[in-house]
Amino acid sequence: MQYESPRFLDQGEAALVVEFGDAVDAGINARVLALDRALQRDAPPGVRETTPTYRSLLVHYEPLQISRGDLVAWIESVIARSAGDEAIPDGARWTLPCCYDPAIAEDIREAASLLNMTPGELAARHAGADYRAYMYGFAPGWCYLGGLPPALAIPRRLTPRGPTPENAVLIGGGLSLVATNSMPTGWYVVGRTPEWLFSLTREPPFLVSPGDVVRFAPVDATTFAALEARAAKGEIVARCESCE
Repeated sequence: MQYESPRFLDQGEAALVVEFGDAVDAGINARVLALDRALQRDAPPGVRETTPTYRSLLVHYEPLQISRGDLVAWIESVIARSAGDEAIPDGARWTLPCCYDPAIAEDIREAASLLNMTPGELAARHAGADYRAYMYGFAPGWCYLGGLPPALAIPRRLTPRGPTPENAVLIGGGLSLVATNSMPTGWYVVGRTPEWLFSLTREPPFLVSPGDVVRFAPVDATTFAALEARAAKGEIVARCESCE
């Protein structure tokens, strides 16, 4: 559900959550990103950093420079001025190579069995969708994607599996995800991309931005290995159709 007016929630003494709804929804996320853009363009003194999520914006601020009340008033004025004009500019369209070979996609057989389909069917359905990049979260470079086909909606595991491989492509809870670094998770690894969505050796370090569109292009294990070697040297192996 999208809230008519945002909720303002304290996150400790120096951060404010501006919450626009309670669902993973493109319209809600549009409002989040519109406010984030406004703060990036013209933040009042004392605003330190912003972090967009599916449905809210976290605003870090310095209480000695701006009070909570003044910050809320400023945000409310921005939202009032932009009411009805919160469409997101067309984001970049990315194509990420992805290997669905079971030797690399560690959980694809298990996930396919739970979804009553073959691994090939799962891979085809996953690669056939357009995904919206909603946010980075949980760990650096973990990019959460909406747009997973309903046929691939699978609950997350009750018990986390062992660490994912780097750049794993996962599904779970009605979403897809690219996990840059290796960590335990309750999601299912159904593929891997050789691309790094987060790298401290790049500027900016995040390749895909919230609001961008992502598609996956299937590659075999041999091609994956070759692309992975190129990416390890710093080359961007993803394709961007609309980047400047």
